[in-house]
Amino acid sequence: MYKVFIDGKEGTTGLRIYDRLEKRNDIELLTISEELRKDPTAKKELINSSDITFLCLPDAAAIESVGLVENPNVKIIDASTAHRTNPGWSYGFPELSLEHFNSIKNGTRIAVPGCHASGFISLVYPLVAAGKLLPDYPLVCYSLTGYSGGGKKMIAEYESPEKREELFSPRQYGLTQNHKHLREMKAIAGLDFEPIFAPIVDDFYSGMLVSVPLYSHMLPGNPSMQDILDIFAAAYDGKPLIKVLPLGGGDSVGAYMGSNNLAGKDTMEIVVAGNDDRILLMSRFDNLGKGASGAAIQCMNIALGLDETLGLEL
Repeated sequence: MYKVFIDGKEGTTGLRIYDRLEKRNDIELLTISEELRKDPTAKKELINSSDITFLCLPDAAAIESVGLVENPNVKIIDASTAHRTNPGWSYGFPELSLEHFNSIKNGTRIAVPGCHASGFISLVYPLVAAGKLLPDYPLVCYSLTGYSGGGKKMIAEYESPEKREELFSPRQYGLTQNHKHLREMKAIAGLDFEPIFAPIVDDFYSGMLVSVPLYSHMLPGNPSMQDILDIFAAAYDGKPLIKVLPLGGGDSVGAYMGSNNLAGKDTMEIVVAGNDDRILLMSRFDNLGKGASGAAIQCMNIALGLDETLGLEL
């Protein structure tokens, strides 16, 4: 039995992790009472008696909890933004490379990717690594997400009987181009500068669709759609949580690409569409699945030497 403590179980990410893990017979969940959940002494005891501690906390609180670790064998999996570009931490996207996988497997400090960043990096990293996208390409990224990504306050706003009219329509945010995911989008993908990023939240609970458009003539060798698809197919071959769909998305997409088709799942779909002049890359997944809790549990499984899909919804 592996002992697991979820520091911040009350939030959407923590609750989803708890729901997944409480069904498993190889996990003992360590819990803390409501009145002690912010008490450093009580948390310190639980963290240091665990095999794995998940941090589902604001950045400052996550940093504080890491400071409580004294047991060198405890593995910390942090779902906050605090450590994603910290060189002492593993970036929790094992499909990117063997190095990423082994870093998660052998490390004790793992940072779970941001939801928007997961979609962007899944599309950009393989092309940069293959030399088909130069680090100075002027990238643009659109990301459509369900409102659960905004946490309890936003969920309450969208599900309130007195919901204001504006919440029935898509809303773009991150208007100052200072979104917290931009730092990892640049660093992990190996870019010279951040993309122009347009995140949009809409009136559905969970799901995410991240899009990155490219001009083929601005890419080395002027690749076709099929060339780009072949890079993705090779990069994600044998990766059980990522499926590269046929060119254009096949029958599962048609003329429209839905954002919540993988709601409740922990998988991701990669689509190459458009034409050979203007190529549209798309990554579809659940912002609470492969974009948060599912990715965290996948990292835990790898760190414990287990099947990475154990306990996940495929």
